[in-house]
Amino acid sequence: MKLLSLFIFLLFLLSCSKKERIKRKFHNPYYDIAKKYRDNGNPDSAFRVFNQAKEFGIENKDSLSTASSLINMAILLTNAGDYFGGQETSIEANKYLNEDDTNHHYYLGSNYNNLGIATYNLKDYNNSLKLYDSAIKFSDDSLDTRMYLNNKAMVYQEIKDYKSALKIYGQILAKTSKNEQEYARVLTNIAKTKWLEDSNHNPVPDFLKSLQIRKKENDLWGQNSSYAHLADYYILKQPDTALFYAYNMYTVAQTVKSVTDRLEALQKLIKLSPPKETKHFFNVYEKLADSSQNARNTAKNQFTLIRYETEKSKADNLILQKDNDGKRYQIIILAFGIILILFTGTILYKKRKQRIELEAQNSIRDNKLKTSQKVHDVVANGLYRIMSKLDNQETLKDSPIVNEIEELYEQSRDLSYERPKSENHNFHEKIFDLLKSFASESTRVILVGNSAPLWEKVSELAKDEIEHILQELMVNMGKHSKASDVVIKFEQVQQKINIYYSDNGIGIADKPRPKNGLTNTGTRIDAIGGTITFDTKVEKGLKIQISFPVS
Repeated sequence: MKLLSLFIFLLFLLSCSKKERIKRKFHNPYYDIAKKYRDNGNPDSAFRVFNQAKEFGIENKDSLSTASSLINMAILLTNAGDYFGGQETSIEANKYLNEDDTNHHYYLGSNYNNLGIATYNLKDYNNSLKLYDSAIKFSDDSLDTRMYLNNKAMVYQEIKDYKSALKIYGQILAKTSKNEQEYARVLTNIAKTKWLEDSNHNPVPDFLKSLQIRKKENDLWGQNSSYAHLADYYILKQPDTALFYAYNMYTVAQTVKSVTDRLEALQKLIKLSPPKETKHFFNVYEKLADSSQNARNTAKNQFTLIRYETEKSKADNLILQKDNDGKRYQIIILAFGIILILFTGTILYKKRKQRIELEAQNSIRDNKLKTSQKVHDVVANGLYRIMSKLDNQETLKDSPIVNEIEELYEQSRDLSYERPKSENHNFHEKIFDLLKSFASESTRVILVGNSAPLWEKVSELAKDEIEHILQELMVNMGKHSKASDVVIKFEQVQQKINIYYSDNGIGIADKPRPKNGLTNTGTRIDAIGGTITFDTKVEKGLKIQISFPVS
C-alpha cells in the first residue's frame, strides 16, 4: 500500500509540473520561487514560500494564484503524511475556484485528485472514489483523465472490487498505445489485479514485459514497481527468485532515493534472506524506519507551525489594524497627560521646596532671635551689673579684667541684633588661635593641615558653624577628657572638607548623650549639610570625624 500511495503521488506531481507551464494564467513572484524549491526536493522551503504566494494572491485579489498556492501546499501536506491537513487545505483552495470558469477546471481537477489521495490514505475509500469522479469531471486533458482513472482503479483494487478495477484499466489501456511508460504501467496493474482476483493466474509474463519496457525507457520508478510485484509473486512459490527481485528493488530504491520503497524492499529481504543477512537487514530497516518517521513528524510539525504562525500573524495584524487608530489617540492623550502631570508636579515641587526652605529659615531666625534675646536678657544684663559693681570700686576701675568683661558685654549685646558679620579672610589664623587657646602645661594641642587655601571656598555660614563646633569640642575636652594630647587634622577630598579630632583622654564609654552642647553641635552640622561621627570603639581616648561640603 505504501508503494501504491507514493506511485499515485508521483503521477500527480509529474502531471502538475507539466500542465502548470501550459495552464498558468497568473503572475506571482513567490510562486515561481516555491515551485523551484518543490521541484528540487526541498518541501519545507517550498511550503513556506507557497504560503507567501498565497498571501500575495489574497492581497492582490488573485483567486487563481491563491488557489494554486493552496493546492501545492495541500499536496505537500498529503505527501508528508498529514492527510487531515491536506484535506483541510484543499477544501480551502476550492473556495477560490469557480466551477463555471473553464480556466479554473485544471486546478479543480488537481485539487479533487489530492483530496482523493488524502482520503484514500485515511482508508475512506467510498469518499475517495467520489472525489476522483470530481477530478475526472473537471479534467480537460486525456492524460490527466487517465491518471485520475488509474487512481480510481487502485481504490477498487484496494477494496477487492477487481471487476471494476479491470474495467477502468481496460479503458486506460485502449488509449495508451503511443505512450510506452503508461502502457507498461497499465499492463502491470492489469496483471496484478488479475492475479489478486485469481491466485492461479500467472502475471509473470506481463510483469516481465513491463519490466523490459521500463528498462528500455530508463524508467527507474517503473522498474522499482515491477521488481516489487515480481518479488511479491515469488515469495511463496520461489523464495530464491523473490530474494533476487527484492535485492533489485532495494538497489533501485536507493538510486531514486525513495525511503518508502527501501523500507518495503528491506521488509522483503528480512523475510527471504539467510539468518545472518536477516539480522543485518533488520538493523538497517530499524534505523531507516526511525529516521523516516522522525523526518515525517518533523515535516508535519514544520508545516503545522508555518500555518499556525501565518494564521496567528494575520489575526494579530487584524487586531492591531482595528485598534491602531484608537491606540494612537490614546498614546497622544497619555503622553500629553504625563507631560502635564510632570510640568505641574515640577512647579508644585519647587513651590513646596521654597515654602519649606522659607519656613526653615524663619524657624531658624525665630530661634536665633529668642536665643539672642535670652543672651541679652541673661548674659548681657548680668555682665552689665558686674561691670557696674566693679566700676564703683576704685581699685578695679581700670583693671584689664573690667575691659575684657566690657568687650564680652558688647559682643553678647550684639547677638540680639543680627548684624552682618564681616568675612573671615584669615580664618585659618582664627581657628589656630581658638584651638591653641585650650593648650596648657598639661595638654598639648597639635594642628595639621589648617592652611589658608583650605578655607578659601568655604562659605561664611559654614565657617561660623565650624568655629562654634570646634569650640564646643574643645570645651568638652577641657571639662571632661583629661587628655594630655589633642590632635586636629584638616584635609580637603574633592568637594568635601574632613576634620579629624582625636585625644588620649578617658573617652566616652557609651553612645554620646544629647546634652545641650552635643545637641547644638548636631544642629549646626546639619545646617551646613555635614555629618559628625563619634568613634567610641577605640581602646583609649576619643575620635571624631566631621565632614561637610566646601560650598
